[in-house]
Amino acid sequence: MIVTTTKGDMDDSLLEKRVIESDEPDAFVTATEYWLDGELVHRGVHAALKSKGLFSPQAQGFNHG
Repeated sequence: MIVTTTKGDMDDSLLEKRVIESDEPDAFVTATEYWLDGELVHRGVHAALKSKGLFSPQAQGFNHG
């Protein structure tokens, strides 16, 4: 797979891949990092929300009255 890095496009087989997972209060977060010779050259982050209720008017503090 080709990864766009700070050094240009590179094949991922040339890079060290690190995956960091975090369980945050509102989301599950996964960061995928690619390293070359000890230097971070790409980071991609994905966040999956735990609840759609976070976007409800009630969760945001709005009143319907």
